[in-house]
Amino acid sequence: MALGLRPLDETWIGARNLQGRSMAVAVMKRLGKIIRSVQAFSRELSGHAPAATSIPGIGLALGGGFARGIAHVGVLKVLDEENIPIQFIAGTSVGALIGAAYCSGVSTAELEQIAAQVRFKHFAKWTLSRFGFASNARMIGFLNRVLKVKTFEELRIPLAVTATDFSTGEGVVFHSGPLVDPVRASCAYPGMFLPVTINGRMLIDGMLAHAVPTRPLRQMGSQHVLAVQLKGTWSQGDAGPRHLFDVIGQCFAIAQEMNSGLWKQAADLVIEPDVTGYKYDDFEHSADLIRAGELATRAALPELRKWLQSETERVKLTLPRRATQPAE
Repeated sequence: MALGLRPLDETWIGARNLQGRSMAVAVMKRLGKIIRSVQAFSRELSGHAPAATSIPGIGLALGGGFARGIAHVGVLKVLDEENIPIQFIAGTSVGALIGAAYCSGVSTAELEQIAAQVRFKHFAKWTLSRFGFASNARMIGFLNRVLKVKTFEELRIPLAVTATDFSTGEGVVFHSGPLVDPVRASCAYPGMFLPVTINGRMLIDGMLAHAVPTRPLRQMGSQHVLAVQLKGTWSQGDAGPRHLFDVIGQCFAIAQEMNSGLWKQAADLVIEPDVTGYKYDDFEHSADLIRAGELATRAALPELRKWLQSETERVKLTLPRRATQPAE
């Protein structure tokens, strides 16, 4: 018995088949893109990325120095102006702070403005503890205002932040997760600032394990390492120390200089901005400190350009040659 169903419209059937084929083609195209992306990612992991995309693997190691670290802004300023590509940055103490800001997208012009306004009180809050005389908890608000991203994964340039395990003396290097606490830990100068606890570990200033963090850059894959050392004394000549912090600081400065050979072995070039005579809290001399960083970096430009030239020649040699077309 007929059920009264009308026969399917052939035009409708054709449209449905066409739509199905279009969807299938779209799915296959998208799948192809995914496969190509996975293949490209696999080549990068295996070190077989196309030579044409190779860039100089220059790593920049920024050492500590409290206010003297403002010289790092001058270093970054010249590198930007001269289009010297920096692929990795590693920072200790104030070097970690400035490195994190720069890698997050803060421009050197913005860093100059921040340096002109910042003072010791923006980082420290005096307290009474057997671990130190001040807490750097105020850095939380400061960093949250300055940093343009909140995690290592969001940074525009890969960054390593160094700290030191207070219990074991082991160096700790941060590459992932939230930024603020690792930077605070890297700046926790022993005797002055309280340690910062991260994942159950009591951490202090990274300068004890990585005075200038060149080795972390090698581990990140840097082919060339530019190190910035901020040598300076805490005790001003024959005047002697002004207070306990000068005593502690001078002792650490002596120890770091005696052990500088450890990090210099991993450096290809060391620049030393002239920060002689500037005290750890001379934030009001930011313009002079930035200028010192600029002068030291401009003196290093000939060597840096040699790195770029040698890398360009290496890339040309590794590029596959095109087969010549036979004459017709």
